[in-house]
Amino acid sequence: MPAEIALPRLLRIGGGAFGETSKVLSDLGLKRPLIITDSFLSKQGLADRLANVLKLGDGVRIFSGAVPDPTSGSIDAGLAYIKEHDHDCVIGLGGGSSIDTAKAVAVLAVHGGPMRKYKTPFLQNAPGLPIIAIPTTAGTGSETTRFTVVTDDPSGEKMLCTGVGYVPTAAIVDYELTLQKPKRLTGDTGVDSLTHAIEAYVSRRANPFADGFALTAMEAIWKSLPVAYVEPSNRAARERMMLAATQAGIAFSNSSVALVHGMSRPIGAHFHVPHGMSNAMLLPAITTFSVTGNERRYADCARVMGMTKSDASDEAAAAALVQALRNLNLQLEVPTPEKLGIERKQWFDAIPTMVEQAIASGSPANNPRVPTSQEITDLYGQVYG
Repeated sequence: MPAEIALPRLLRIGGGAFGETSKVLSDLGLKRPLIITDSFLSKQGLADRLANVLKLGDGVRIFSGAVPDPTSGSIDAGLAYIKEHDHDCVIGLGGGSSIDTAKAVAVLAVHGGPMRKYKTPFLQNAPGLPIIAIPTTAGTGSETTRFTVVTDDPSGEKMLCTGVGYVPTAAIVDYELTLQKPKRLTGDTGVDSLTHAIEAYVSRRANPFADGFALTAMEAIWKSLPVAYVEPSNRAARERMMLAATQAGIAFSNSSVALVHGMSRPIGAHFHVPHGMSNAMLLPAITTFSVTGNERRYADCARVMGMTKSDASDEAAAAALVQALRNLNLQLEVPTPEKLGIERKQWFDAIPTMVEQAIASGSPANNPRVPTSQEITDLYGQVYG
């Protein structure tokens, strides 16, 4: 079956790209942007700095109400704000949450809400307002993807919404925006990117176009993430991580994520664990579970990341991958849910709902080894402590 590929119309990548945002908008014929960001970046002055770069005067407004793990309520607030003026595009400035908020607002501004009507399996292929994505973390890859994730306030469900209507019109990828990011954020977002690359490659929906991006990304992340984690100002490592995050985003947007992401989203919704951290909590255990579904592909991952010799058997290479992922979690000080402070009873009481929501997202069905609901239950129990 042919693969369906969707990419931003424009990608501007490299140090200093942020300063060229005005030219990107000009090339697209856009003059009245709404900058969507979070309160932290707003207080840090980055949104104002972007507004000054754009040189559009009163044509630019800033909405700083994006929240971690966007909710339907925060999307509604952004939608109400954009309707106050005649904006012709949105700019998502920040991590995945700000960019996901911008995507959702852009679609609802044209097509109307509520957000829950857009959750999978619904496909939003009709475009909304043009989206310009400017990531400030090397992690989510949201600047290139056809997905947005929003938590439904009434139900608490973390909804996956998909379709080419969410693909940004342009992405501005400037690693210099990541130089001040703290260790914890660097580690969590880095493992998020690594998970994107691995899952895109082993997914049942993998294809040759996505494979190349996935393998290139995981090789760069494996070499650069430990350096960026311990040396936050290392420009070479930060540049490689930022590019790899975008490549991994292209890979999974045009392939798919799988069981790690399917199980990760409910953890974020119920316990407000950062998305990259919940992926990291799950990745070693779920890789161990999944290897038998496509041992050769997992072995390829180990080989491209240099975890084993090129002539190692698939079985040995896949085993090396699992052990290396466990060691990475130790190196990056990734906590278990228990060590993070989530009470045992709360965790286990939530498992039935998390299992239901994981399956409903559709991601587990893309896994090399498709799990039963009982197996997902067991995996949630296994990773707790």
